Amino acid sequence: MTDRNRAVLSGLAGIRSDLEDLYRDLHMHPELGLREHRTAKKASDALRDLGYEVTDGIGGTGVIGVLANGDGPTVMARADMDALPVREQTGLPYASTVTLTGPDGTEQPVMHACGHDVHVTALIGCAQLMARATDAWRGTFVALFQPSEENGDGARAMIDDGLTARAPRPDVVLAQHVLPYPAGYVGTRPGSFLSAADSLRITVHGRGAHGSMPQAAVDPVVMAAMIVVRLQTIVSRELAATTPAVVTVGSIHAGTGPNVIPDSAVVELNVRTYDDATRSQVLKAIERIVRTESEASGSPKAPEIERTAAFPPTVNDEEATRRVAEAFAAHFGDDAHTIDLQTASEDMSEIPKAFGAPFTYWGIGGIDAGLYAEAAKKGTIAQDVPVNHSPGFAPVVQPTLDTGVSAMTVAALAWLGG
Repeated sequence: MTDRNRAVLSGLAGIRSDLEDLYRDLHMHPELGLREHRTAKKASDALRDLGYEVTDGIGGTGVIGVLANGDGPTVMARADMDALPVREQTGLPYASTVTLTGPDGTEQPVMHACGHDVHVTALIGCAQLMARATDAWRGTFVALFQPSEENGDGARAMIDDGLTARAPRPDVVLAQHVLPYPAGYVGTRPGSFLSAADSLRITVHGRGAHGSMPQAAVDPVVMAAMIVVRLQTIVSRELAATTPAVVTVGSIHAGTGPNVIPDSAVVELNVRTYDDATRSQVLKAIERIVRTESEASGSPKAPEIERTAAFPPTVNDEEATRRVAEAFAAHFGDDAHTIDLQTASEDMSEIPKAFGAPFTYWGIGGIDAGLYAEAAKKGTIAQDVPVNHSPGFAPVVQPTLDTGVSAMTVAALAWLGG
């Protein structure tokens, strides 16, 4: 551990208990995207108490805190705040029992099923350590708390609300995510890390008729079925075997009864790719297949193809990642790893893109190490280790929080000189 890291991280023991309490509190009080008012207030209050210059309400509930500490680089560290409409099944004493009214007016259970409560707690902890050890570093540290990552619109909301004019331009943007790896694990990856994700809703049109008179119909159910089968050939026959991609049809809706051929069918699908070229190729192939199959079926009306959600690929800057990886190796030793490609998706990269700044995004583990080791021994990791977005996902408090605080702090100090 460098003297600078030691000087800053020496304060962790004194705030550990408070951070653990904060984490449990956030876990018990999850909030959905763009409604993170309580969480945002926790973050902004903490930053103000530490002497940060705080701007809140950016993009609805976004918060930034700026701590200027002399000449030097500017480092921006980002955490996402929102939870998911999932009913918690962890059995923890601090499990969420929160329900909120959804867009359709129904009550939805809400849970921090993706670990954003860890991210918020870790960034608040890092912000505390940086503010209390200003003799050990020089530059500007910016803590950014982003809303609505799960919906893919939170980063854009902050940018559209003037983020780049309300925060100093960073020399680097840092972010992390807790993942289903053993707690204490830290993993970096240069280049492609998280996939792009595009969700599409496709409506194909036919001509309805009685089920006993198919000759009078153009059957959109058959049309949709042919499209679904044909879509499976994009990855297997149009991409090189070394190019990772996923095309998943998750939903088909058509008709109201067994003896009625409907007028239309709706197909919903999700696409995962790792670079813009592959993303463009796959999306163009989907459009080609849908339009051609519709025409081949004699559809009386052109299909409608609507993109309902889009996340950019997360491609880490090579040099920034190298610097962080070296700092992690020196600090975490054997717990520092190169992490595999992940099929999860993020909108965080919109923020450094808006500033024209490089970024690096890494993963930390949150699963009890003993549970993970036992599952690995039995070959049952997929069955026994809860993953993000599942009702059983709740990172163990420690060493997850210590790792998250330390990782963000060590990464920031790799730029902020003494």
